[in-house]
Amino acid sequence: MKLLFIGDIVGRAGRKMLQDQLGRIIDRQMIDLVIANGENAAAGYGLTVPVLRELFDAGVDVVTSGNHIWDKKEINDSLEREERLLRPANYPSGLPGRGDGVYETPGGVKVAVLNLEGRVFMKNLDCPFRMADELVDMLRQETPIVFVDFHAEATSEKQALGHYLDGRVSAVVGTHTHVQTADERILAGGTGYLTDVGMTGSQDAVIGNQKEPAIERFLTQLPVRLEVAKKDPQLCAVVLTIDEETGRCEAIERLQVCP
Repeated sequence: MKLLFIGDIVGRAGRKMLQDQLGRIIDRQMIDLVIANGENAAAGYGLTVPVLRELFDAGVDVVTSGNHIWDKKEINDSLEREERLLRPANYPSGLPGRGDGVYETPGGVKVAVLNLEGRVFMKNLDCPFRMADELVDMLRQETPIVFVDFHAEATSEKQALGHYLDGRVSAVVGTHTHVQTADERILAGGTGYLTDVGMTGSQDAVIGNQKEPAIERFLTQLPVRLEVAKKDPQLCAVVLTIDEETGRCEAIERLQVCP
């Protein structure tokens, strides 16, 4: 089976690219399941109910997220009710939502998706490595195909989790930095790995935000308001070919799609 994972969708520009390009990618690549990180989809910060519906209507099957999922409180009810929306599993217990789920492709293949958040340069959350130990074993009881979106800042932490889960999950793909890395590979145990899938949004920007206020922040060290950029959009994603019986990754391909 073939799985498409789309990197952090940033604002209206990212959503428009998704709407324009996703159907073509699905047809061209013969995709069975689409996962997208949507934590920046609503004006660059967080997710709203109408925007979540927009992502599903565009063809996304499962939406993962990260630290910005909490930016708009209105999404909390959807985190509880909508099984296709995930937040990182290693947040404290009792918060709205879930961090994992098992989904079925049109062909009847079950795919488990696990969302985790890193701790280096980020929040002091529960250990993502130990949380993965707990949840991966449970998910593998339902299906050998387990995909992990690791929303993390540090390259070292992402690489460490990839090697830690090698042979136990089908793929570990990083999000959060918004810059696509060129280190896609299949690890020794059969796990597909990519440090960061990149973002879907404006390239004429600083990680999706307008350049001028971002530069002013660095120059002045003042709290300048950032605005989402709109020009020159790009869709960043990765295509994973996974053996349905073993869950091993057979091929991994980065995508960068421009209009």
